[in-house]
Amino acid sequence: MGLSIDERVHLIREVAEELINEKELREMLEVKLKSGEPIYAYDGFEPSGRIHIAQGLLRAINVNKLIQAGIKFKFLVADWHAAANKKFDGNLQTIKKVGKYFVEVWKACGMDLSNVEFIWASDLVKKSKYWETVLNISMKTTLNRTLRCTQIMGRKDTDELLTSQVLYPMMQCADIFYMDVDICQLGMDQRKVNMLAREIAKHFNRPKPIAVHHHMLAGLIQPPPDSELDAIERAIERKMSKSNPNSAVFMLDTKEEIEAKIKKAWCPPEEIDGNPILEYTKYIIFEKESEFEIRRSEKYGGNFTYSRYQDLEDDYAAGKLTPMDLKPNVARILNEFLIPIREHFEKNAAAKKLFEFVMKVQSTQTK
Repeated sequence: MGLSIDERVHLIREVAEELINEKELREMLEVKLKSGEPIYAYDGFEPSGRIHIAQGLLRAINVNKLIQAGIKFKFLVADWHAAANKKFDGNLQTIKKVGKYFVEVWKACGMDLSNVEFIWASDLVKKSKYWETVLNISMKTTLNRTLRCTQIMGRKDTDELLTSQVLYPMMQCADIFYMDVDICQLGMDQRKVNMLAREIAKHFNRPKPIAVHHHMLAGLIQPPPDSELDAIERAIERKMSKSNPNSAVFMLDTKEEIEAKIKKAWCPPEEIDGNPILEYTKYIIFEKESEFEIRRSEKYGGNFTYSRYQDLEDDYAAGKLTPMDLKPNVARILNEFLIPIREHFEKNAAAKKLFEFVMKVQSTQTK
């Protein structure tokens, strides 16, 4: 017997920091399950450099949960979007090779690929119907609204933008309709274009796509001082970024690199909000492991095992668990998670060649 709708919604809610909205989700699930039609979610990435653990480990966790809920995935390798955003100076051949490296990482990181279809934007754009969709969306969207949506590609509406970068949100919105997906499973930083897609769906006589916005892991560096940004904008500002290597643990970092980054990471004692080391514990370690052993000297209380994240957080807030206790153990577990990825890229000649290529061209990356 399959999962009930309540059980499916529960799994999806575990992924969603923001779900827009549950009523529509339940209605869609009911219709699809009754008809026997597949339910599709999509996620997409610009091939723009090395993959960090938010794009690798956390993404695999989230994708697998939605698959458990009976959903199939369309993963868009957004090579044309990366070119429009001037990644690697818009060199499509370079971007395509970086995209192949992305796929190799996902192959090695525990994602249930039997329910994942990789789709390349460079295949979508060969179809005139795709560009017709882009045009129709642009005719229903003001320039000011489009500029606000440029946040999805790490830009601001006050930036000096290229015309290709203004086109980008229209393309991403078209992806949703052209790939015929029911759910957009993307980070909170992508919500503006998902909201646009929901608003204009009526013009295409289509149901509004469900938006499942997942949590974005905070970067390892100390956040900027409090500002007037709302909670969502502040989380976007603080997210792990590949443009700042010190803010992220990458999927092919060595044991020594992981330890050094975690050791330097911002992790104030007894402070919970925005603490990146606690975030990695909550969103990655406890999602992949039922227990988390804190190994420490007998002098400081000896080893201790947590079976619930909340207990760990409570002890940290009370000062019973210190950064010196937590950091080396988080580094140890993250390294264990990344060993199979490193081994894949060491043993697979094609994968190894792709990673060497990515490292070579990384220095040419345009922000």
